Order: sequence, then C-alpha cells, then structure tokens
Amino acid sequence: MKIVKPESVGLSTERLCSFDKLLMDKYIGLDKLAGTQTLIARKGQIAHFHSQGKRDIENDLAIDEKTLFRIYSMTKPVTGVALMQLFEQGLFQLSDPVSKFLPEFKNQSVYVSGAYPMFITEPLKREILIRDLLTHTSGLSYSINYQSHVDEAYRKIFKISDPTKALVSQEKVDLEEFSKRIASLPLEFNPGEQWLYSVSIDICARLVEVMSGKKIDQYFEDHIFKPLGMNDTGFYVKEESLKDLAVCYYRDMNKKITIHDPGDSKSRYSAPRDFNGGGSGLISTAFDYYKFLQMLLNGGEYNGIRILSRKTVELMTLNHLPENKTMADMGSSGGFSEVRYNGMGFGLSMAVTTDPAASQNPLSKGSYSWGGMASTYFWVDPKEDLLGIFMTQFIPSDAFPLRPQMQNMVYGAFID
Repeated sequence: MKIVKPESVGLSTERLCSFDKLLMDKYIGLDKLAGTQTLIARKGQIAHFHSQGKRDIENDLAIDEKTLFRIYSMTKPVTGVALMQLFEQGLFQLSDPVSKFLPEFKNQSVYVSGAYPMFITEPLKREILIRDLLTHTSGLSYSINYQSHVDEAYRKIFKISDPTKALVSQEKVDLEEFSKRIASLPLEFNPGEQWLYSVSIDICARLVEVMSGKKIDQYFEDHIFKPLGMNDTGFYVKEESLKDLAVCYYRDMNKKITIHDPGDSKSRYSAPRDFNGGGSGLISTAFDYYKFLQMLLNGGEYNGIRILSRKTVELMTLNHLPENKTMADMGSSGGFSEVRYNGMGFGLSMAVTTDPAASQNPLSKGSYSWGGMASTYFWVDPKEDLLGIFMTQFIPSDAFPLRPQMQNMVYGAFID
C-alpha cells in the first residue's frame, strides 16, 4: 500500500510518531503489550503506518504488515454493511419485526425474576424490530456481560465457561441453531427501551443468511471481501498463512503477559468452525480493514468498486437511538462496551459521536467507531476526511486508555 508524507494531508510526521513512542515507552517496553500497529489515513491517503513489538513473544516474531489480528467486535460493522446491502435490494425494512424472517422470535417474553430454567416473565410490549438489533436496543444480552440471570442463561445454554474464548461450546452450533437457542430465553427489557451490548448483530448475520440464501462467511466473501480486495480477511486462517497470525495475550494475576490464544495450528482460528457469528470472529490485517473503512469514508465505494450507496452509508452512520438519545441516556452500564457512553449515540452497527464535548474526545460530530475485545479499534471522521486503525492482541480491551490516547495524539498532529 502506498504511504504518503503526513504533511501532504495536513498532519505532522513528528507528532504522529509520538504516539508510537508512547506505546513503546509506556506499554511495550514495560511488558504490558506484546506489540502494536497503527494506521492513519486522511484525504484518501495512508499517511502513517507503523508496526513495533512482537506478534509472538515466545518465538521472537515481530509484528509486520502481513500480521493477522483477531478483530472480534470489529466484525459487527461488516455484518451491518452486509445487511444494509440487502436493505438496498428492498428485501426488508428497518421497522420489520425480526419474526418475519426468524419465526423463533415470534412469541418472546421479558424477564421479571428467577434463574434459568425457572424464569418468571411477562409479555412484550412489542416485538423486536430489525432496527433494534442493529442498535443494540433489542433486549437481547451477551454471555460476556455478567450482569444478570439472563446472560448467565446464555452461558448455560451454550455450555461455555469462558465466553472470551468462544460464544458457543465445541458442539456443532451454526447461526440457525444459535438464533433458536437465543430466542428461547427471555429478553432483559422491552425492545427499544434501553441500550445493552448484545448478540444482536449475530442475529443480524442470521438474517443475512435467510434473506440471501448464503452462509454468512460465503456472503462476506462474495459481496464484501472479494470486491474490496480484502484477501486476508475471513473467519479462519489458512494453513499457509498461520505463520502470520499474532498470539493473543492477557495478563495473569501477577500481571505477567500470558497466552490467551496461540498463533499457530493450536489456535481456534486455525480451521473452519461451525459457528461464524456476525458479532465477532473475523481475522484481518490493518491494510485489509483500511479498505473496508475507506469504502465507508468514500460513501460506499473503494478503488472503483461500489459496495453501498452514499445515502445508505449516511443512514447507517446517523444516531438511531430514540429521540436522539445517547447510550448513557438509555441506561447503559457495565464495562465491556467498546466505546464511551456519554455523548455517543448508536448507528446501524457502530457507535456515533453526537456531542464531542460530552464524550470528552476530539472526534467530530458524526464520527463513527467501534473496537474489539483484543483492544483493536477504529474510527472514521467524515468531517476531517480521516480514519484511524489500532491493532494489538490483548484482552481485555478496557485495561489501558489506548483508544483515547491515540485519538488525542492524532488530532493533536493536525497542522492545517
């Protein structure tokens, strides 16, 4: 990929490099992170790309431009784009009930009390709409939330003890079976009344399968990855590319960097899986994901290939929470969300900045962003014609203030 001089797009080389120095001095050099990769693009040009540290500490392998990263929840905007491609074909409306396509969601209820399997529930005020799924206002939860008896039930029905490793057990569960099991549990709240990070986007992926007639991995390949030239992105790593897969780390009780998922044939990403979710699961490179984000920033087109219309991208990146509320307004709680709650609304599969002052970051109003559980992150600022990508492999994502630090320093590098 061609990289231009930062000054040619209104950015300071010295100041952009200062973030990489901070990462080395405060994180990599102190054994808090194994390695990092940063990419900044403005005005359609990559102005900064830097890799440092290791993708595999144990085997002394450096991060480089071919390194493959688990992007976890950065999969969600890809699913959002896939579903909105079908929206453009007139196959559904955002106001359609989910049960129109997935009958298992027809007779749901909302949680009142009790624990799995002895729940006390009451009828819903209204059904879940497709818009509710895309904005995480559906009432669904997540096995990673650890906040209620409902999310505890998610762990039980899929027989999982550590949801950071997988959303389902080793049994054969595809998206169809996943959707049916999720629909068998009560909702946390009535649809549209609160915001809660959930498996909603996984259910969106099931909608893509039903409407398109293709499995989600094949749909992504045919309609997003191949057209955009995202040749290194998918739900698993082919044998010949395993040499480029980064190790994913966490810190143990003694704050020692420890392997969470290896970067070789023992990784759970080293072979195809039955469950390919729309909410997480993709492997990608910084350059591949750049193509996806630049497509959004270009209004749905990249390198002459149109994926969405400009108006659809504009619709996706508006705040769709009711009455222009923020996630904080809608009772968001917990620490797993990949974004700050104040001053942030939610579009169709990603967070949207509605009030930069309230969010206390320099992103322009209308910017959109999201991150992944292994501390990866992206943001797109249409007003400044800017995008940023941060790659590393460290769980959990809220251990260090990496994302706001990067944003503050990148915007601090503006010279125009």
